[in-house]
Amino acid sequence: MENMEDNVFRAIEQRKVSAQIVDQVKSLIANGKLKPGDALPPERELMKVFNVSRPTLREALNTLSTMGFVQMAQRRRTRVKSLVPSNITEPLHHLLKEDVKVSIELVEARSIIETGNARLAAKRATESDIEHMQECLEKMERKLKENKSFTDEDAAFHLAIAEATHNKIQTHLMFSIYDLLKEKVGLCYYDDDKDTLIQQHTDIIEAIKSGDEAEAHRAMEEHLVYVEKILERLVDEEPEGSSS
Repeated sequence: MENMEDNVFRAIEQRKVSAQIVDQVKSLIANGKLKPGDALPPERELMKVFNVSRPTLREALNTLSTMGFVQMAQRRRTRVKSLVPSNITEPLHHLLKEDVKVSIELVEARSIIETGNARLAAKRATESDIEHMQECLEKMERKLKENKSFTDEDAAFHLAIAEATHNKIQTHLMFSIYDLLKEKVGLCYYDDDKDTLIQQHTDIIEAIKSGDEAEAHRAMEEHLVYVEKILERLVDEEPEGSSS
């Protein structure tokens, strides 16, 4: 019995309050309740929720920022970052600005991921997921009718499909891809493309809603092939020697 303390008892861990906040936010990101791009509540609200002081909250947010989970900016809400490291996406961002042809390669890579997303969404999507997709499509349709850029709405639609896979890695990957593509996609459509685009997005939703994995895969592939052709058209129209 005299050596029991060596085998049974352990020191009590005194954990900082800020570390507990960090763990809670990380857990919400890990289980998909906080998604890339989501804004955290204002600091005053977070202080009330966690029942902590501003210095303690700031310490936690700074830690999360250093770890790459959130992005902080002055006078703006703290947002959840993609889990895809910026040292991977930043070089691609520069290449996309210098050569529009890289956009086509990115769309090809995106197609491999998104057709799989559509198949998984058809298998796993909830009623809430379907409603979210339909809301995104309605917003996109309004922007198209008003001849306004619908880049954000289009990205939201495809991210909604990624979320419907209930695979957080897919969601974060798609968020990073759309963050890279947003400067190109949505800026090069003709009036003749509008009805086709709306119908293609509608077909994708219907296939996912019906649980038809093969049809969801086919509908997404058809849509992305169409988008790739539009980007190729943009490349052909790009003035020689110009950069984007």
